[in-house]
Amino acid sequence: VQLQASGGGLVQTGGSLRLSCAVSGSIFSITDMGWYRLAPGKERELVAAVPSGGSANYGHFLEGRFTISRDYAKNTVYLLMNSLKPEDTAVYYCNARVVVATSLRYLDLWGQGTLVTVSS
Repeated sequence: VQLQASGGGLVQTGGSLRLSCAVSGSIFSITDMGWYRLAPGKERELVAAVPSGGSANYGHFLEGRFTISRDYAKNTVYLLMNSLKPEDTAVYYCNARVVVATSLRYLDLWGQGTLVTVSS
């Protein structure tokens, strides 16, 4: 069971990017899915998260610029980032809390991280 993230890259200020993250492997269900980020010299912070069938929760700094969504059929979460700023530069990590099919136990998964760089 693992997460595979993609979609990072270099973009200019004001530009947009979409990150994707898919769960693969033998799972029974997925509860929460979300994105965190880690910038140089800062602590890891929540960007956005959405529980299964619930409403999204966003970091206070976003000011409505990002949108998180889930494709339940594909076990995938997306993060659409608009109006990007240089301070959004960070490694973005996908996170998912799943129930493993073989054990029916919860497992917290983290993706490998994808770098987003916003140039000024």
